Amino acid sequence: MTAFNSFRSSKLVSWKSTGRLQQTLANCIERRGKALHSGKGSTVRLCPGFAGEGRYFDYRSNLIPASIDFVQVSPLCTTLCKNGFRVRTVEHLLSALEAAGVDNCRIEIENLDAEERDAEQIPIFDGSAREWVEAVDEVGLKVATTRDGKHCEKMAAHVNEPVYVWRDDSFVSAFPSNVVKISYGISFLQAPAIGSQWFSTPSVDNLFYTRQIALARTFCIYEEIEQMRNVGLIKGGSLENAIVCCTSKGWLNPPLRFNDEPCRHKVLDLIGDLSLFAQFGNQGLPVAHIVAYKGGHALHAGLARQLMGE
Repeated sequence: MTAFNSFRSSKLVSWKSTGRLQQTLANCIERRGKALHSGKGSTVRLCPGFAGEGRYFDYRSNLIPASIDFVQVSPLCTTLCKNGFRVRTVEHLLSALEAAGVDNCRIEIENLDAEERDAEQIPIFDGSAREWVEAVDEVGLKVATTRDGKHCEKMAAHVNEPVYVWRDDSFVSAFPSNVVKISYGISFLQAPAIGSQWFSTPSVDNLFYTRQIALARTFCIYEEIEQMRNVGLIKGGSLENAIVCCTSKGWLNPPLRFNDEPCRHKVLDLIGDLSLFAQFGNQGLPVAHIVAYKGGHALHAGLARQLMGE
């Protein structure tokens, strides 16, 4: 059994064995759908990956690792960019892969409508991670091997001391814990139907994720839609792929899947963004109690960079 020891690390975390071997998909998966921001169609093919190589995107033979090193600041989504090639809205797919234990995976993207260097976005489907969870369940997992046929021990980063990032009254933090736990708070006082919410997990494993997090859909405020579209965003958005809340009338497309569905979706996004902390096919989610309030993709990525010691 082979372990990779050349981690980029810091005094903030200690890498320890999970007691498991790295895994990958047992077979390929292909899904096609509309992208949220461009409104264009995109085909994504998930393929088994070699142990120690992690998750990465393959767009026109350009490889973009699903790593915090390649995160680019962008509005309302997480974007990865390398050598001028980029792929946007990766958070729901990566969230599902991280939770399911798909440690190594080649993610091929085909989008003939996109500009030469722009992979546009991953399909939004219904605005949740359900489609990706079901796709992984459809083919199952297998133990991953390296290119020379060896197994790799799966490692996880344990947080040693409190770490946090903040902006104004928003923050994302991580505290030492024996298991992965998440507590997330949001506040949308301008939309009373959302208001202030908190959601906490007892621990995060695949079963809890599938039943309690993956189904939560992305959401938006109705009065903000025109402004977002004026700057070229959510061109593919509809009542079929997001839950929409009007400040005066409440939810325009009920029922919700959970009373606190917006808050749960924030947890879904957080897991996808922190999956970018993964190195060499190891666990992305740090073993910690992660506490966030009014966070977003930039702050999520900021915490991952802090844990890297950047």
